[in-house]
Amino acid sequence: MYKKILFFLLISQAALAQSSLPLIPKPIEAHLQNGNFLLDGNTFISAGKDSFEARFLKDYVAGQYGIELRTLTTKPSTDQRVIYFSIVPSDTSNEQEGKYRLEVQKTRIDIISSSATGIWYGVQTLVQLLPVEKSASLPIKCIRVSDAPLFKWRGMHLDVCRHFFSVDFVKKYIDYLAMYKMNTFHWHLTDDQGWRIEIKKYPKLTEIGAWRNGTMVGHYNDQKYDSIRYGGFYTQEQIKEVVAYAKERHIAIIPEIEMPGHAQAALAAYPELSCTGGPFEVARRWGVLDDVFCPKEATIAFLEDVLSEVMPLFPSEYIHIGGDECPKARWEKCPHCQAMIAELGLKDEHGLQSYFITRIEKFVNSKGRKIIGWDEILEGGLAPNAAVMSWRGTEGGIAAAKQQHHVVMSPGSHCYFDQYQADSSTQPLAIGGMITTEKVYSFHPVPEGLSASEAKYIMGAQANVWTEYIASEDHVEYMVFPRIAALSEVLWGTAKSEEYSDFYQRLMKHLKLLDNLGVNYCREILKH
Repeated sequence: MYKKILFFLLISQAALAQSSLPLIPKPIEAHLQNGNFLLDGNTFISAGKDSFEARFLKDYVAGQYGIELRTLTTKPSTDQRVIYFSIVPSDTSNEQEGKYRLEVQKTRIDIISSSATGIWYGVQTLVQLLPVEKSASLPIKCIRVSDAPLFKWRGMHLDVCRHFFSVDFVKKYIDYLAMYKMNTFHWHLTDDQGWRIEIKKYPKLTEIGAWRNGTMVGHYNDQKYDSIRYGGFYTQEQIKEVVAYAKERHIAIIPEIEMPGHAQAALAAYPELSCTGGPFEVARRWGVLDDVFCPKEATIAFLEDVLSEVMPLFPSEYIHIGGDECPKARWEKCPHCQAMIAELGLKDEHGLQSYFITRIEKFVNSKGRKIIGWDEILEGGLAPNAAVMSWRGTEGGIAAAKQQHHVVMSPGSHCYFDQYQADSSTQPLAIGGMITTEKVYSFHPVPEGLSASEAKYIMGAQANVWTEYIASEDHVEYMVFPRIAALSEVLWGTAKSEEYSDFYQRLMKHLKLLDNLGVNYCREILKH
């Protein structure tokens, strides 16, 4: 009986230790110890040569607190307080990505991992342990943390086509992902309303396709427009700069080049790639438009040329090729498309889309990469090696996993951060719907109905930020925070929907950090 009581006391103490600290995502294990480590101008950092993680911590502490940490170049004396970064070989060949240990003792802090990624995650945990109140001397509670993420794909998306955002803001967005130990940034770069990436072989994509002669004003239902020329694009040098910035923060950027639908900006520049020949203008209207790429050889060659410039810029495993919301109206009336369907023995226009995606996949695979697309790429048959991003509920993800294809879950029910997060009467205009922070926290990336072997194909999940109704950087932050915090814990694997009150308590403390960082978050969460 005594042992049972002691066991439950220990469990309760461990839970209390986690709840009393504003750590998001919640670590797998965190045990408070007695005492504090004092971080001040006499604190040293000992790390490998050219350690970005060490430079980041030094810059963060200097920027937020005005404390200059010192670099240790000799053996420390017994009274020196030192933060050690240690990369140690793993004793197993399948070491979990990002696994780390953080040990805060009275005179030293150790961050230990078999990889720089793990060290980075340890640094992010340490940053959240720092007091919110600024002082020349910062007490950090002694603690032992053992931690690792559950899901391989922990991501956020940003649409820069409907509204365009600066390189500096994209970097800030990546910083937000890094703070929550996310590892994937899905950059939506092309759509009907704007082409945002320089392609040197096809300069008209940005000369024409990056600019529209007006934008919808108000909600889609109002059908009102302004006449203000709007646009912008990223040069390839800017893309390289952002990719390098993300890489330092252990984040992969997945570019999305939309096809065969959502192509009107490209068709405005090169109308010969359509079924009708145009002319077209870069779309001012949101929604799904009928004019799409015509799947002829010239179009395939064009897209292969585009991807040949895109892929060297992004060293990611996956290239996103869209594949969603492709109307078949033009294909149904196009003599060339109908002849292709007959010649190839395809069942219908869905089969033609599958043929199109498969052609692109073969090209991407030939360059050592893989494609991922929205769940519409299942229609007509899934390309042999494609991964699926399931947004229309979970059904597409379930179907793909059952076919032994990798899946990223991103259902509109929980992961669309362009929806309202509180009563619409209190909020800026949004597309509609309601996804609260609590609802995000209740999300389970692995849907019911999959066997254990099928569930292994669920790589993780991401939230999407579509920007039809999000025109400013502050508004992006408002729609992302604090929902990103809930999602990060879901993807780290430590969220339990029945323990939302525990998360909420930690979030209330964490908001003070967001205040210090100047983040524009939705304050409706404070009213609960």
